[in-house]
Amino acid sequence: MNGMDVLIVGSGGREHALALSLAECESVNHVHSCPGNAGTAISGSNHQVDAMDIEGIINLAQNLSVDLVVVGPEAPLVAGLSDRLNEVGIPCFGPNSEGAQLEGSKLYAKEVMQSINVPTAGLIVIENIDRIDESLNSYSPPWVVKRDVLAGGKGVVVTTDRDEAFNALKEGVLLDGKVLLEEFLSGEEASVLVVMDESGYVCLPASQDHKRLLEGDTGPNTGGMGAYAPAPVYTPAVEQRTLSEIIEPMHHHLRNQAVPYRGCLYVGLMIDENGAPFVVEFNVRFGDPETQVTLPLISSDLGELLMACAKGKISEYDYTSYPYSSATVVLSSEGYPSSSVTGRIIHGAETSIEEGEIRAFVHFAGANISDDGDLISSGGRVLSATGIAPDLALAVEAAYEVIENIELEGSYFRKDIAHKGL
Repeated sequence: MNGMDVLIVGSGGREHALALSLAECESVNHVHSCPGNAGTAISGSNHQVDAMDIEGIINLAQNLSVDLVVVGPEAPLVAGLSDRLNEVGIPCFGPNSEGAQLEGSKLYAKEVMQSINVPTAGLIVIENIDRIDESLNSYSPPWVVKRDVLAGGKGVVVTTDRDEAFNALKEGVLLDGKVLLEEFLSGEEASVLVVMDESGYVCLPASQDHKRLLEGDTGPNTGGMGAYAPAPVYTPAVEQRTLSEIIEPMHHHLRNQAVPYRGCLYVGLMIDENGAPFVVEFNVRFGDPETQVTLPLISSDLGELLMACAKGKISEYDYTSYPYSSATVVLSSEGYPSSSVTGRIIHGAETSIEEGEIRAFVHFAGANISDDGDLISSGGRVLSATGIAPDLALAVEAAYEVIENIELEGSYFRKDIAHKGL
């Protein structure tokens, strides 16, 4: 078959990871991105259409005659981008708006899990400020407060401070009309990206990301400061339980909807001291930065995988992976995550390593090319350095070797990525 033309929607590190991997596929002719970033411009062509401009994306996809649209972020999926692409006959990797509610509404996701007995944390829905105190008494600290909206991975407060929990709950009720108070799950986290359609599913290597800004998993929550794969906490025994207790029931549920789920189901897990997995959250797209560490471990053709999923034919796809480890370290701009200083010049981002079985390179995120041709920061998470090697220690070492060569005034990166895995 002639190579496909693929359009990626989004502009982050995940989208550059997708563009890089797809550009290397025999099945792919050309990669387009909208709006893209400095990295996707190198891997293909950028088009200045916003990721939330649904009709603009439809027109672009039709004008480019693309064979497949791959949606990176969750918001366009919740807004119905996949539904519209389906209407005009363009295959889309990403679920329809109903399937996207698994991420769009945490309450909806909880109700689905409870209806099919998927293990997850207990939950109280609070719609009245007067109920906050009694609700806080129902769970022992730390308390987990979640807004029932799309919040870009940042709508969660975990705290042992009762006043902070009360204020977060009150703010949620005032902003959204309701807020969720969840039972705290203790253990170790892992993320599993499951590419799923009605015919079957493929589980990619489990990863572990680092949500907190500072070393030792302290500081404010972020969109993710780094990740590594495969995660040792996801043992064969844990994998077996995750498949039988979570992924199989979810697949059975989603394949039987009026419009079957086609896309990535991101399963955020908490694994307790007995090896029992619980669902912390579902996302309806590839994770960021999990995508950066997961895709380089796929040895089969990613373009064929995403197209098979978009057409409901995953069961016909032959998935294979490399026996390697990978790690990615995120470089954030000054002020992230509360406010980010942008527009500063980045030096050294062309650094890469290619030594036998060890590779390391940069994934761009909040980075663009200025009118003067300079590489400049344009977001909170600016870029990440990703290392791939026969073992985790070598992968981590390669990633840090690259990131330490990059200069951006006021920038920050964590020095302990993969510390649990090592």
